[in-house]
Amino acid sequence: MQLRRIFLYAAVLTIVAFPRIVTAQSSSSSSAPKHTKKAPTPVESTLDSGSIANSVYRNKMLGLSCKIPAGWVLRTDEMNSSEEDSAEKAKSAQASANASPKVLLAAFSRPPEAHAEDVNASILIAAEPAASYPGLTDAAQYFGPLTEVAKAQGFTIDEEPYELAVGTKTLVRGDFHKDIGSRVMHQSTLAMLSHGYAVSITVIAGTEDDVEELIDGLIFSASGK
Repeated sequence: MQLRRIFLYAAVLTIVAFPRIVTAQSSSSSSAPKHTKKAPTPVESTLDSGSIANSVYRNKMLGLSCKIPAGWVLRTDEMNSSEEDSAEKAKSAQASANASPKVLLAAFSRPPEAHAEDVNASILIAAEPAASYPGLTDAAQYFGPLTEVAKAQGFTIDEEPYELAVGTKTLVRGDFHKDIGSRVMHQSTLAMLSHGYAVSITVIAGTEDDVEELIDGLIFSASGK
């Protein structure tokens, strides 16, 4: 199974978070934690893009709230525009809105083009229909190709992906790190299947504590229709 478009978002975030990292693409898959398989949930409706107010991103359909640190810059619209201008634009134009991948939130501690020595802390929330990937029935399957891409970029997986309860949701989380001179880049991705979509939340920061602080800003409650 190939999940190129899903884990591509995480790769994009890694690149803009630290400009020295080189893009790596992989088409092979690897094993993931075994879970009981179930049929993918049909897409219920066009995914709500969510909204931001008082430095909090909210998506009622997913039952998700995400705190955005003060002073961070948003690049959600730009990343979605880049996706639309890609080589798959023609196909996307013919597909329904339900079949289009989407960046729901892209936030950075500083503009991605502003180079600096420290890690550009970042939050990326992305989603696309799970039906786009035949055989995707469990969020844990996301981490096979994601781990291969992370390793190709020089990241080391800290431990096998594991389940994590965040409010009313149970997600699968994977943690990675990359040594860059005297600094370390830490990346954590949380994934879930919801309303027929594969949703990934990736955070990058310079320390494990900073990563945990960003993850602590996530709140899940009962999702709406």
